[in-house]
Amino acid sequence: MHKITMAMAGMVLAATGVGSVQAKVPQAEADRLGRDLTSIGAMKAGNADGSVPAYEGGITAPPAGYKPGMHHISPFAADPIKLTITGQNAGQHAARLTAGQLAMLKIYPTYKLNVYQSRRSCALPERVYEASKRNAITATMTEDQNGLNDALLGVPFPIPKSGVEAIWNHRLRYRGFKFRRFFGGAAVNRDGSFLLFKTQDEGIIHYSGPGLANIGDVTDIKQLKNIGISYLNITTAPSRLAGSIILVLDTINAKELPRQAWQYNPGTRRVLRAPELAYDNPLFNSDGLATTDQFDMYNGATDRYDFELKAPTEKYIGYNAYELMSEKHPYKEVLTAVHLNPDFNRYELHRTWVVEAKLKEGTRHVYARRTFYLDEDSWNIVAADLYDGRGQLWRNQEGPVVNYYDLPLCSSVMEVTYDLQSGRYVAFGMKGEEKMLDWNVNDIDPSNFSPDAIRRLGTR
Repeated sequence: MHKITMAMAGMVLAATGVGSVQAKVPQAEADRLGRDLTSIGAMKAGNADGSVPAYEGGITAPPAGYKPGMHHISPFAADPIKLTITGQNAGQHAARLTAGQLAMLKIYPTYKLNVYQSRRSCALPERVYEASKRNAITATMTEDQNGLNDALLGVPFPIPKSGVEAIWNHRLRYRGFKFRRFFGGAAVNRDGSFLLFKTQDEGIIHYSGPGLANIGDVTDIKQLKNIGISYLNITTAPSRLAGSIILVLDTINAKELPRQAWQYNPGTRRVLRAPELAYDNPLFNSDGLATTDQFDMYNGATDRYDFELKAPTEKYIGYNAYELMSEKHPYKEVLTAVHLNPDFNRYELHRTWVVEAKLKEGTRHVYARRTFYLDEDSWNIVAADLYDGRGQLWRNQEGPVVNYYDLPLCSSVMEVTYDLQSGRYVAFGMKGEEKMLDWNVNDIDPSNFSPDAIRRLGTR
């Protein structure tokens, strides 16, 4: 293990004996942020052989030719493939592959990873960096680790001392304030056939404004009234599902107030409470191939698992995968039998935080164990190995990321869950055939996020 990985591992080992509630770090340790660590906690230096480069600030402005509203242009389109990993040579690269990737390479002869030059492209607005530094010395969790205190806007725990803190970093990573997205998805059968669904969603990430209605109208997390995200999802296709609306108010302290959710059914024209929109209940439009808490790779309360922060490691992960959301590739070319078309994905070697989640005694979930891999430069969960109750690897989940450089922020291109037992998979967040998403919307009204509002919306 080279010295840089050892330095990250040291932060993990230093957590031994640290109380789970007292998450804030001493000022002397927080002072590393912006020095040998980036402002959100990544190692600035590259690895020993240079295959992971030093961090130099990422992409902070759009490349030439990009205009607002366009599908994002790849700044690295000219990069050649450095390495292709297949089932034949997977053993040589096993240490840098996830368990899910190794399983797919073994099962599917057509599956491969095209590996490119590693480019640490992620960047965030300066105010997020400054907020992350403040959070490092103020943020704590509630006693049950299922709520957050004294943090706002930035990464809550840029120098994490436990696995659950790393998961909080993913849940509250910066994704702008108000957003509107258009995306497609499909559950793909083993023969490659699929039924496409389309969705429009929008929301307010109150924590990241920070704000209730406008950026800066709150200065303390308590003023958010325990609502971290207000979220609205409208299915627009196919016709038999069109008009279904989901409303979610995701809370910051789940013990104090669990997630609030409602669903509008266009057939009955009724709005009903939807407590099933959580945990391991089937994810909407997934044909049973993913759980609700897999949306955004992982979402919702943290009370059903014990999260252990493992030593960081280098993995080949989906990164700068702009081709996956390019308008040049229709969905029928992207969605091939048993896996996405590997020619459109891009893998790079990056350092990842690793979190092992094990089901708590006395609780239930279809996944008894999950291994999460989080990109060090963005806190996005970029991959996950999902195990069933027998301890067998069941599903492989991937969320390739890009820099949405018009803000900038880093988030997934799409999310895909492969069921290794059935040979089927479900893809969410496809953008190639859609109007491009907007992470910087101004016209979203907070009053739209109520049961009465979605009833009016549904009956128009």
